Amino acid sequence: MDLSNVNWRKATRSLNNGGECVELAGVAGVVAVRDSKDPNGPVLLLTRAALRTAVQSATETH
Repeated sequence: MDLSNVNWRKATRSLNNGGECVELAGVAGVVAVRDSKDPNGPVLLLTRAALRTAVQSATETH
């Protein structure tokens, strides 16, 4: 899947110091997730439902 022209958005809770953050992009019925420090690195493709479940699971443990 070509992701070179998608509109990546940084997570709103990310810090501006270049630290730990992710970027998201909606493409072809899925959500692409990547590490903002490695924009040419691997990309995780999730359905919106899978992303929602992952976020809910992460927030329940904290």
